[in-house]
Amino acid sequence: MKSFVQSLALPLDTPSKPLYRWLLALFMLSVIAVGWKYPLLGFAVPVAMLTGMAGGIFRGRYVCGNFCPRGSFYDTVFSFVGGNKPIPALLQSSGFRWGAMAGLMSFMVWRIAQNAGDWQHWGTVFWSMCLITTAAGIPLGIAYRSRSWCSFCPVGTVAAAIGGDKFQLAISHDCRQCGICEKQCPMGLSISEHRDAGVLPHKDCIKCSSCVDACRSEALSWPESKAME
Repeated sequence: MKSFVQSLALPLDTPSKPLYRWLLALFMLSVIAVGWKYPLLGFAVPVAMLTGMAGGIFRGRYVCGNFCPRGSFYDTVFSFVGGNKPIPALLQSSGFRWGAMAGLMSFMVWRIAQNAGDWQHWGTVFWSMCLITTAAGIPLGIAYRSRSWCSFCPVGTVAAAIGGDKFQLAISHDCRQCGICEKQCPMGLSISEHRDAGVLPHKDCIKCSSCVDACRSEALSWPESKAME
């Protein structure tokens, strides 16, 4: 029987995604489309950011792979045009990631400080940050993998740093190292090479279950489902 985690996501090559993922994608697109007119919608951005970071305390990047509105957009609507090429190592490097975070957060704080007493200004700044970063992620997603942005997303970077070693994917010796799981991984992670270790140690695993659903040997599982066997 599939665990709750497994039921939340489907393989990347499956046309249909869980309805709630489509709704999250639609919500993000709505915020971008009308957030300039309704600044209150912009506050959905810090809520999503804080949720992703807080989630890192318990399950690393689990929120990124299951509840992030932008991640849902990349996995649903955008998946039809997104690429499937390896993400450049530069985008995944610690220096680039923390540098990008420092730059984006500094820019956001500077923009807010220009009219810190106006909540509508805050909402507009949050909206503009969502627009700018999504605009940056789209060409990268077309050129490489759909979730290329996620390789250096500030929220994901913090979540990985906080709890990237929690809720690790279990790999049994039934793994045939066929590589099918890796083709389905939205982050392009190497999975089968860790068979002997028994777990995937990569902190950027977003716990989306795409690899679990794709494995024909049923060699991949999450801690809670493994305990129930």
